[in-house]
Amino acid sequence: MANGYFFEDLHVGQTATLSKTITDADIMMYSAISLDTNPIHLDEELARQSRFGGRIAHGMLPAGLISALLGTQLPGPGTIYLRQSLAFKAPVRIGNVVKAIVEITDLNLPRKSATLRTRCMVEDDVVIDGEAVVLVPTRL
Repeated sequence: MANGYFFEDLHVGQTATLSKTITDADIMMYSAISLDTNPIHLDEELARQSRFGGRIAHGMLPAGLISALLGTQLPGPGTIYLRQSLAFKAPVRIGNVVKAIVEITDLNLPRKSATLRTRCMVEDDVVIDGEAVVLVPTRL
């Protein structure tokens, strides 16, 4: 497979990463697409009064980088989500570089599925921690 892997090519411990700087435009576009207009994401004055002291990105915005990794790199095109858990550990702010990391932790041969640890980091801080289970394309 050109950009990704078949189930037969996967192994436990395999990893992939993807990084993106979160911008004001990203937050505005995500708000428009998702219809999530929570002021903590959009209104700096109101957000300054919150526990975060300013605007933060929607949690699912950086979490979307995990989906991008799974669908484009590891396992790659044709991957189908079955399940995803997410624990939001810290806020993501405008200008943060978010690094998404996926690591295969288990392979289920009969089901042709993979379990992956999924994380998003800002510098050395874990901002999202979770686990995904996906169906993986096979050669057969």
